[in-house]
Amino acid sequence: MYLNKVIIIGNLTRDPEIKALPSGVTLATIGVATNRVWKDKNGAKQEDTQFHNVVVFGVQADNVGRYLKKGQAVMVEGRLQTRSWDAQDGQKKYRTEIIADRVQFGPKSGTPGGATAQAGAVPTVTLDTEGADNDLKSINYPEEKINPEDIPF
Repeated sequence: MYLNKVIIIGNLTRDPEIKALPSGVTLATIGVATNRVWKDKNGAKQEDTQFHNVVVFGVQADNVGRYLKKGQAVMVEGRLQTRSWDAQDGQKKYRTEIIADRVQFGPKSGTPGGATAQAGAVPTVTLDTEGADNDLKSINYPEEKINPEDIPF
């Protein structure tokens, strides 16, 4: 059994670029930045930022182009794919991309508490890394009460 699955959560590095393929299918390309913060063995804070190229097809591509802007949070689920081509100078070029199966928009900035103003919005969960012992992190859950009658099943 083989598995090619990627899940990233980050911020858009640029506005989406929308194109139409000859078949009529919409294609959106976005850049997503993810970062990781940790303490090294000397206790100094370290940070690493990675940049990911993401390709979205179809109706999701239309929605990405319509609703997402540079700087917004996004979660992408998909698979890795590397493509190659011969450049004009004769060298072989490679590009690894995430082909998105699902794109979920994060909270819009500028709303109180960073939460979306839409009904039924999922509250954000943040990791509390300050003061964590032995590099363990705890999750700060939202203090909202869940009404069992709101669950659709």
